[in-house]
Amino acid sequence: MTYVVVENCIKCKYMDCVEVCPVDCFYEGENMLVIHPDECIDCGVCEPECPAEAIKPDTESGLDKWLELNAEYAKSWPNITAKKDAPGDAKEFDGKPDKFEKFFSPNPGEGD
Repeated sequence: MTYVVVENCIKCKYMDCVEVCPVDCFYEGENMLVIHPDECIDCGVCEPECPAEAIKPDTESGLDKWLELNAEYAKSWPNITAKKDAPGDAKEFDGKPDKFEKFFSPNPGEGD
């Protein structure tokens, strides 16, 4: 089992999860984070820290697409180990539907 970042992180990109991760398995894209599935130790401390509830265990049904996306982008996006401020408009995007189709960016973030 591993944890995955799902659609609601897009354009919210809260980083509370990053500062509690004991193995630094988060990677930063331009407008979301992902978890490297081979580095995640399944401790689960990140899940309750996410204000957008965008971190899920991969045992939940329907998350195959997100597990693949996390694995793919964790290979090319920079590692992030320190919490940064969320985007100024994050609350406006929290819970909006169809964020992947409308807003996902494959571009990397800045990392540490």
